[in-house]
Amino acid sequence: MIRLNQEQFRDKVYGCWMGKSIGGTLGTPFEGRRELLDVQDFHSPAGKPLPNDDLDLQLVWLKALEDYGPLGVNEQVLGEYWLSYIPPHWNEYGLGKSNMKAGILPPLSGDVANVWRHSNGAWIRSEIWACCTPASPEIAARYAWADACVDHGTGEGTYAELFTATVESAAFTLQDRLALIQIGLSHIPAGCRVARSIQIVLDSYAKGLGWKETRQLVLEDSADLGWFQAPANLAYVIIGWLYGEGDFKKSLLIAVSCGDDTDCTGATLGSILGIIQGAAALPADWKRHVGDDIITVAIDRGSLYGIPLTCTALTERTMAMCRQVLAAFKADVAIGDGETDLDGLTPERLMASERYALWLKNMSHALVFNFIHTRAELTYPESLSLEAGQCMTLEITLHNQLREPRHLDISCLLPDGLTLAEGPKHVNLPHKNSLNPGSCSFRLTLQAGAEIQAVNRGVIQMVAQGRPTVILLPVLVFGA
Repeated sequence: MIRLNQEQFRDKVYGCWMGKSIGGTLGTPFEGRRELLDVQDFHSPAGKPLPNDDLDLQLVWLKALEDYGPLGVNEQVLGEYWLSYIPPHWNEYGLGKSNMKAGILPPLSGDVANVWRHSNGAWIRSEIWACCTPASPEIAARYAWADACVDHGTGEGTYAELFTATVESAAFTLQDRLALIQIGLSHIPAGCRVARSIQIVLDSYAKGLGWKETRQLVLEDSADLGWFQAPANLAYVIIGWLYGEGDFKKSLLIAVSCGDDTDCTGATLGSILGIIQGAAALPADWKRHVGDDIITVAIDRGSLYGIPLTCTALTERTMAMCRQVLAAFKADVAIGDGETDLDGLTPERLMASERYALWLKNMSHALVFNFIHTRAELTYPESLSLEAGQCMTLEITLHNQLREPRHLDISCLLPDGLTLAEGPKHVNLPHKNSLNPGSCSFRLTLQAGAEIQAVNRGVIQMVAQGRPTVILLPVLVFGA
């Protein structure tokens, strides 16, 4: 059991939010400038932070955790909270919401027609998950996936948040920069572009190259992706972290001077260093410059009541939720009055497990629904669009969540112009044992008539014999 002294933990959580506010305020005036910069200090009035959506959105996620509990938050809940409380339509934010308004559920909402799915909107909002899961990176990653996939699907933006959430979770108990970076890398695909950009920084740093030369190598490698993209900007965070040599000011100034999405790079690195060093160790003059307030810009304050409006209040609410999350997941981490005890904790213990690696490998844009006795996954292998007279295949996988096998009767409730052309009317779902994973998969083929409506909504119904809960899977088809 990892034991954390609650006052030391509180200082690290407060350091996370203060570091976020400092870094975002430092970087915001330079956001979008793509050239190499020479930032030396703040370019904003002293005494108040600048508004930053990086922090705003996490107030909404905290509210979702408080409303639904640690085990109730998933991508569909967060998607609904997007539509209810987050007004901006910037880039992936707008595209993700547009898809959901059209009826496309997460994670497909982040994948369909989304040219910004590799961008920065997800990894900049990972701290709430990490602060609620100290020294528990795999739990942090599960939350990060539910968050990121809403507006980034299975893109690089999602991998970036898996990286930052796991690094920040581990940073509550480890300080070694290289070890923390390797922990983060172990939680994302080795061949993804985020990992590639970070590896360029690691290799350049090991070779003794300067930070400006390293930045140029990252920039050239990411040229095909364009600006405001996660691989390069997350690499700029790593550049600041490594070349800053543990100094808070130097690290943030280097990261922001790399240019591009500067409020995001500064804010995320500020959070990481704030967790590692704690609030008490952060530069006093920079803390005074931003103060304790949270000034919102990207959330609907008219609808979202009772959010914390200071970093101090956010810290207390985060700590209360952290205890609930750790208990709900039966994490081997305890927070109390006793001394911090990290005996036996090694970086290897916080690396991704084989079970996590399998989960990561199977990550997809399948729509997932929990019906208590059965978890159902619905996948569109080709497209959401269907031309008149043509066919579309749906893939369905059922996972038995209870101990007995069961039979399910299948029927489809479809609008005019759409019929079921092929598929089983009955399936047998085995229970999980040494011979069977407790799942079954099948396909349904939908046939469009001579005319098809612009938007077609239907339901796949599955009735389990002897169970009162009916499986109802929503089907959405656009007429091409």
